[in-house]
Amino acid sequence: MKISVIGCGYLGVVHAACMARLGHDVVGVDVDERKIAALQSAAAPFYEPGLNELLADIQAGGSDHGAGTGTGSGTGAGSLRFTTDLARITGARAHFVCVGTPQRKGENAADLRYVDAAFASAAAYLAPGDLIIGKSTVPVGTAGRLAEDLHRIVPDARLVWNPEFLREGHAVTDTLQPDRLVYGIPDDEQRETTAAVLDEIYAAPLTGGSARLVTDYTTAELVKTAANSFLATKISFINAMAELCEAAGADVTELADAIGLDDRIGRKFLNAGLGFGGGCLPKDIRAFMARAGELGADQALTFLREVDAINMRRRIRMVELAREVCDGSFLGRTITVLGAAFKPESDDVRDSPALNVAAQIQLQGGNVVVTDPRALANAEHRFPDLQYEADVAIALTGADAVLLLTEWKQYTDLDPEKTATLVRTRRILDGRNVLDPATWRAAGWTYRALGRP
Repeated sequence: MKISVIGCGYLGVVHAACMARLGHDVVGVDVDERKIAALQSAAAPFYEPGLNELLADIQAGGSDHGAGTGTGSGTGAGSLRFTTDLARITGARAHFVCVGTPQRKGENAADLRYVDAAFASAAAYLAPGDLIIGKSTVPVGTAGRLAEDLHRIVPDARLVWNPEFLREGHAVTDTLQPDRLVYGIPDDEQRETTAAVLDEIYAAPLTGGSARLVTDYTTAELVKTAANSFLATKISFINAMAELCEAAGADVTELADAIGLDDRIGRKFLNAGLGFGGGCLPKDIRAFMARAGELGADQALTFLREVDAINMRRRIRMVELAREVCDGSFLGRTITVLGAAFKPESDDVRDSPALNVAAQIQLQGGNVVVTDPRALANAEHRFPDLQYEADVAIALTGADAVLLLTEWKQYTDLDPEKTATLVRTRRILDGRNVLDPATWRAAGWTYRALGRP
């Protein structure tokens, strides 16, 4: 099938590449000329494991992809090209809208300017019978509004809401082998026909066992925000238990292991530590609360305020803990922060807990050195006053305290004996509860972590 993907940010690039891998002929469109030029050369403008290799593999057979007209590889995949010319979506049967919905400045609500602009611009090129498929995370009610607008412009085009469930660091696999596919389609005489087109697009994952649910617009919109809110709640729950464990002298990791054995609870997302960040969970739960308020159901989600507050308190507590181990003051101390990205296998620093902690320590007089294998350029753009060092050994040299704040494998695998030869003082704070305390203490380190004795 010929498919267009409108918006070539994180979601759009991954979706476009994976749709081509599934055998479709895909054109990706974005207004950013530099981004498109990079994508035409098989270089994603962000780090995601396996994505550049996938782009290169699919585009390898194209003789003219540098001009935005190249076609796919000889590997059995479809074709993939990128362009700034929206008119090139003409002739596609399905059009995926994958633009961002950031948090509005000074508010909790989502900013829908990019979604509205993408739908309005695409409508001019739609043909009768085309599907325009929303994948962006939007407040409930958005799809219904857009469907009404679309009907006025192209009465025979059809809108579907098909939320994404990508995990940064696993996005390619999550797109090619999703655990579920949700189709938001009105319950009318065209519902089965519309769903059949989506089934054709996702034939490979459906054959592979991905679950398929057909719902109305509003339910499909709520699935993503409800899922993110549940995950955020689970993380904040175990971090609330970490606060209690610190007060009582208990060990939150052992507590999580014990309650996680209950299959009604499960161990996933019960990792106490510095909390969540990134471009999804924080802004999605805030937008969810804002939309509930607009609908007159704000009391239903008041608990999310505490979820958000617990998450932010973890950052403050990490700074307090670091100050404690530095004998009450950061003045004259060198603090090495391991990690800048909000999670490993990503270069995303949006709402990064690690950078937030680093910046707070610097404001309190610490000499902070931040290292990260992928995210330093993005970190420096957002926090230009911090000191950055790509080489871990250099970053550790002379440190009075080491804070492991993003659990990259190269940090979790650090040897405490070798690391001790680099630092000034053997103090380590495990912000993700991923190190073995006994091993580090046996090597002469002062080991501290959130929620552990």
